[in-house]
Amino acid sequence: MTPSVPLVYWFRSDLRLRDNPAWVQACALNQQLLAVVFEPHIASTEQRWGCLQPGAHRLAWWHANVRALQLELAQHGVTLLVLRGKAVEVLQTVANKVGAVAIHCEEIAAPYERAEVQALQHAGFEVHPHWGSTLFEEQQLPFAVDELPAVFSQFRNLVERARTPVPVPVPLAAPQHVHGFSIASETAASFAPWAARPPAEQLCMDARSAFIWGGETGSAVRAGNAGAHAYLDAYFSSDRVAQYKATRNGLIGMAYSSKWSPWLAVGAVSAREIWEALRTYEQRQGANDGSYWLWFELLWREYFRWLHKQYGDALYRRRGLSEIARPVVATKHQRTFAHWTQGRTGCELVDAGMRELAESGYSSNRMRQILASYWIYDLSGDWRAGAAWFEANLLDYDVYSNQGNWLYIAGLGTDPRGGRRFNVAKQTADHDADGQYRNLWSASP
Repeated sequence: MTPSVPLVYWFRSDLRLRDNPAWVQACALNQQLLAVVFEPHIASTEQRWGCLQPGAHRLAWWHANVRALQLELAQHGVTLLVLRGKAVEVLQTVANKVGAVAIHCEEIAAPYERAEVQALQHAGFEVHPHWGSTLFEEQQLPFAVDELPAVFSQFRNLVERARTPVPVPVPLAAPQHVHGFSIASETAASFAPWAARPPAEQLCMDARSAFIWGGETGSAVRAGNAGAHAYLDAYFSSDRVAQYKATRNGLIGMAYSSKWSPWLAVGAVSAREIWEALRTYEQRQGANDGSYWLWFELLWREYFRWLHKQYGDALYRRRGLSEIARPVVATKHQRTFAHWTQGRTGCELVDAGMRELAESGYSSNRMRQILASYWIYDLSGDWRAGAAWFEANLLDYDVYSNQGNWLYIAGLGTDPRGGRRFNVAKQTADHDADGQYRNLWSASP
């Protein structure tokens, strides 16, 4: 009797079963499934900056979401192997053990992630990437992707004028009939060299953090799709939606912003699931400035994804989409970079922000803009080094938004103003006049 050969589903930035188009399509093939996921790593193209591996906070949050996914998959009889290393090398070892040749996965339109898929294809695997991280399907956009509007405001206006629909049904239900591949325990154990190391749970418990998760207290939030929905239920039952536009530039605590990004970044929840919750809120409570501004932020996330579809590798060049590169003080770069990353620039607000990032894995949107601006304009740093540092340390790192926002601040993307330089003195007066934030993240907590 010929042994069964499984289809491999490779979870990437889509750690959920609900509203996951790639997972739904793989399950629809009615084959036995073996699921795999790779521990986060820093893209090789960025290792030149010395950011060799993800920070502890990013890894801890990722591990927590993977464990939640493992438990959910186990209920369907599906094994999730947690792996470490280069995808092509490790998946060849998996294939040798179980005979798999076909791989389904999320499509990610970034250079390193595309190269991973190409390497697998060159190695003889049959790889099926599925696009599924956006609100809209490509054919629903009121323009071709290669004609994406040059600036975000034009994109937003066209989408809103066309009343571009979010696909229905929203969201896609998680498949209930899944055929898990029965993998022997000794076979699973043979991947021990690549098995994920246990996370340091205590990292998430810094009381100063603006995103506290995973603790035993009732106020802490949880990882995974169920944790995301519990958080969304609480969020949309509060008055935080109506207040969002006024509070979104805050620096301290859970309440000033939506805090959706940690789940969105690992794909534990989809943008469409959030859109559905937002729509339900507006039907129940009525639309307001806060609810519209949350939609506005979802559109920014959307724009950066289609921007990658349009420009790809060009977004990773030193000059970005510009014809010329911004000058960099190369001789001082390494020392200056160390001072910036360690919060030792001498600028109190920036140093507090860099310490918050290092010690909690989180930073507000306003502070990220300030930190990026200071690195690029005040320290004459290479924007790619700053982007790599954020990639390593942000627990809510998202390849599209991180790259898009750094290009935006540097004036090397699609911003018509040619860059966003923030006056730190003004930002301090506007957002930390009483010094509360700087004191909170002082060098001696």
